[in-house]
Amino acid sequence: MRYFFHIAYKGTQYRGWQRQPNVVSVQEVLETHINHILKTDTYIVGCGRTDAGVHASQYFFHLTVEQPWEFDLKARLNRVLPADIAVFDIIPVKDKAHAQYDATQRTYDYFIHAQKSSFLNEFSAWYPERFDIAAMQKAVALLPYYSDFRFFCKQPDKHNSTICHVMAAQLFAHASGNRLQFQITSNRFLRGMIRIIVSRLLKVGTGRMSIDEFESYLIGIKTPQFTNFAHPQGLHLSKVVYPYLELAVSGSFDRFEVVDSP
Repeated sequence: MRYFFHIAYKGTQYRGWQRQPNVVSVQEVLETHINHILKTDTYIVGCGRTDAGVHASQYFFHLTVEQPWEFDLKARLNRVLPADIAVFDIIPVKDKAHAQYDATQRTYDYFIHAQKSSFLNEFSAWYPERFDIAAMQKAVALLPYYSDFRFFCKQPDKHNSTICHVMAAQLFAHASGNRLQFQITSNRFLRGMIRIIVSRLLKVGTGRMSIDEFESYLIGIKTPQFTNFAHPQGLHLSKVVYPYLELAVSGSFDRFEVVDSP
């Protein structure tokens, strides 16, 4: 039998989702505790990778077992897992359901604060700048009109395709102007894509990049000489949708009152 697990995690202490040698990953921690409880070796398949320090307000993985358990696995897992990983639902699905390949859209949020804070730094990226929010919103509004994000990818040649269908992209601003939230929804994302987009939006917001130059990367007429990445802690995988499953987000970093968005 196959099950989808609906979870959230704070990525600060992990080298991302994917199991890797000699570092602690979210996948490794979950597999270790699940195997201990079920007294068997299982392999879990996540809905995608997240980088070191990146969070997931909503995340799904699947596992397959020969026989269903006869106890409250969710409760047992939540008792033994560290506080930065939470399990919300365990859902039986068809045997061929796949947490990664069946997802039709994913939404990410990136949080920025311009004023130093003692409480935001693990969930939001600090950039002590004055931003032209209107210019940033104009740049963000361009994203759904283009589909080839080759020049917004860390390693484009390692992807079979760099085509992504961005369904929505918005930039929200706190009433104070000191906090921003960039939100983007697409059928897929490339390695480093969102953090590269944000790094260039920050340049637009501080006048170091024009909207035309930002668009030139989308058009594909300008190849970047080098790529900067926005800080990882501001990035949150916030929603994952399947043709047969769409759940409300149960664990998330608090949103804020916004002024407007395009």
